[in-house]
Amino acid sequence: MMKKNNLIFFVLIAMVSVYAVQLKAQTTNERSPYNWNNLPKIAEPKFRRDTFNIEKFGAVADGLTLNTVSINRAIATCSSKGGGVVLVPGGIWLTGPVEMKSNVNLHLERDAILLFTSDFDQYPLVEGTYEGRRSARNQSPIFGNDLQNIAITGRGVVDGNGDVWRMVGKDKLTEREWKAKKASGGLVSADDRIWFPSAKTKLAHEQRRGTAILPGQTLKDFEDIKDFLRPNLVVFNNCKKVLLEGVTFQNSPAWCLHPVMCEDLTVRNVFAKNPDYAQNGDGLDVESCRNVLIEGCTFDVGDDGICIKSGKDEEGRKRGKPTENVIVRNNIVYKGHGGFVVGSEMSGGARNIFVYDCSFMGTNIGLRFKTARGRGGVVENIFVKNIRMKDIVEDAILWDMYYFTKPPAAGEKTEVPEVTEATPRFRNFQLSDIVCNGAKRGIFIRGLPEMKVMGIELSNIVLKTDKGAEIIEASEISMKNVTLISKNAGPVVYVESGSNITLNGFKYASDAGLLFSINGEKNKNIRVVNARIPNSAGKVAFSNGANPAVLITD
Repeated sequence: MMKKNNLIFFVLIAMVSVYAVQLKAQTTNERSPYNWNNLPKIAEPKFRRDTFNIEKFGAVADGLTLNTVSINRAIATCSSKGGGVVLVPGGIWLTGPVEMKSNVNLHLERDAILLFTSDFDQYPLVEGTYEGRRSARNQSPIFGNDLQNIAITGRGVVDGNGDVWRMVGKDKLTEREWKAKKASGGLVSADDRIWFPSAKTKLAHEQRRGTAILPGQTLKDFEDIKDFLRPNLVVFNNCKKVLLEGVTFQNSPAWCLHPVMCEDLTVRNVFAKNPDYAQNGDGLDVESCRNVLIEGCTFDVGDDGICIKSGKDEEGRKRGKPTENVIVRNNIVYKGHGGFVVGSEMSGGARNIFVYDCSFMGTNIGLRFKTARGRGGVVENIFVKNIRMKDIVEDAILWDMYYFTKPPAAGEKTEVPEVTEATPRFRNFQLSDIVCNGAKRGIFIRGLPEMKVMGIELSNIVLKTDKGAEIIEASEISMKNVTLISKNAGPVVYVESGSNITLNGFKYASDAGLLFSINGEKNKNIRVVNARIPNSAGKVAFSNGANPAVLITD
């Protein structure tokens, strides 16, 4: 009997151990299979040397002749004969939508301009994806679905003619530009503040119409606002082995480059260029893609420069395809809402992303990670190093889980929602060797009460900014050799509802006033080591019930 009882006891222990392992797997990070010495591998397409010149298919480079049929015939013929190069020689080639085919490299010579027509009737309404949701769109100027082995290469220009699609506010233009815009045609709002390219765009704006296709709706329901449904310039859906190299993609009606659910994607040495007033004028939005290399590119756009996405809310979670195994290196981002961005449509998740040797100059935010309640999804295993930033408008480095939503005021008592599949997660970020010369704020971390931002390691960072760092609803935050040179007299570091925060080798300006402000009862274990923290009054402040014992200095 004793032996039987012992056996039952050990079986129960084993069962409990297995359950504990399963529970831990559900609540802890998924370890990345990659590291800096073992980066993801990206396969590139290869093409036959056979060349198909669009001129031989009837295309005319006079900037007047519509070459849609000729260019698409050249691409289809090339693909049907085993693939090769479709050559766009020097000249201005006016065209409607271009459909890519498998095994085709669309190659633009240096003096070639592929110019898309301003005739909206050339772009049929189609079902597409926009901001992570099933949406009605005009057909993208360049598109392809379910293809393999495709490329757009060369040194020429792809121009989406986006100005004819975009409404624009008077405050975004100079007086001379505003007069020219009104003289070009279109309509103006009653208060003379907004220019619309057409009556359909004006109607959509006034009625606050959206692009998402709701249950029971068809494309016919969007005909009355068709012109408002601006296309993304280049869209590839569910394609394998995709290469974009050397080409300038400019003046996109909405997003510039938008690969969706692609595998083995390479974007190399491209220039994405949009006016700074171009709403939704993102440079590159990589959505639910796997095995991605983005290198040597330049972005100067009206919204986010390089952005990682994976669908929005329930629709994105049902798709369940994260953007994963990504290398981003040797890129420059000028104007734009963010240099390197994840979110906010990241409901399918993002993981195993390596960003290094990049420069951001004049962007609104440098490194930007954004989400909100309802998104769900896990963003994890993000590794960043060797980033240079200059003249950043807002935050140098930002994590924010209240994107486009209103956070509670400091000390405000609010009901905390339960954690569900719609609760987003940010965890396991490692950032090192970052310099920023000029920004409104150096570091901003803001999680949710029910789901803190977890596991951020910051090391060897120098930020010269107006404000230092704000950490709200975050845990397991490590800062090693972080220098915050801030102009403002306010706290260099502000912490609210933070726990297990360590500053090792923390440095600040010699004339800094208040160093730390600890706000609220929920702070725990804030440790400062290898740093000079004066004992004089006015260097540390505690408010709203914060316990001075939570700040530990060694």
